[in-house]
Amino acid sequence: MSTRITLDRIGLVVHPNRPLDRAIDTLRAWAQARGAAVVQVPIDGQDRVVAEHGDAGSCDLLVALGGDGTTLAALHAAAAAGRPVLGVACGSLGALTATSAADLGIALQALGAGDWTPRRLPGIAVTPGDGGPFVALNDLVVVRRGASQATVGIQVDDELYVRFAGDGIIVATPLGSSAYTLAAGGPVLAPGARNLVLTPLAPHGGCCPPIVVAPEHDVTITVEPGWGGARLESDGQIRDAAPATLRIAWRDDQATLVDFAGTEGTLGGLRRRGILADSPRVTARDGRDGALGPC
Repeated sequence: MSTRITLDRIGLVVHPNRPLDRAIDTLRAWAQARGAAVVQVPIDGQDRVVAEHGDAGSCDLLVALGGDGTTLAALHAAAAAGRPVLGVACGSLGALTATSAADLGIALQALGAGDWTPRRLPGIAVTPGDGGPFVALNDLVVVRRGASQATVGIQVDDELYVRFAGDGIIVATPLGSSAYTLAAGGPVLAPGARNLVLTPLAPHGGCCPPIVVAPEHDVTITVEPGWGGARLESDGQIRDAAPATLRIAWRDDQATLVDFAGTEGTLGGLRRRGILADSPRVTARDGRDGALGPC
């Protein structure tokens, strides 16, 4: 698929401490050859400076140099302006990066030729009972502070699902389901699924398995923190104390990633990184049969 866009101004979002000189030099050389400007889009809490600062809305494309966390920060910066983000892995390839730093030159050539596909990402629309709305792209987490459990209730539309005491709850998009949700025992949502998954964290007693919710449903989460309180996290960033209620809803097309033909799929990436792995009984049988497959 050919997707041509203007590429006159490129915005960089950078990892705070990984080595990035090679990737930055590659990008600058490509931009100079096209007569394009390169600026740095600043991220809250990050002090590293590699270029003159510029606003995401003034850029045609954002390039995230680092890993999934850096790309996620770039997606948030680019979302309001409707700009696409190219994730570049300066380390191991993750779920959000489309190319490695070593192959950045090839990726930029393809991008300039229009040989890329926009990957639209959904989000979680969050309305706290005591604050303004916001959107999470990966996951939303309510987690206890201190030693005291939090009491959490989940309601889908007008129907109560469950109430439990535990460490908190995770709400994840399909993208986020392979991160904290998976580590907490929740399911992986297949790429392209249009669902949110809610996973209780360390519930104490009762029966409260994760629940998968379709986009036409609204979810209300109630939180009764213990004496230590509870905090709210969005895409890995601590926001503030968890409110008494949170209204949750699916939102289509909240951000755009640059994707290329032949880019590794989500499930293949999870297997390559060892996050998903076949059982030893199966791999032992493969060895006996002389048909070793991927782990």
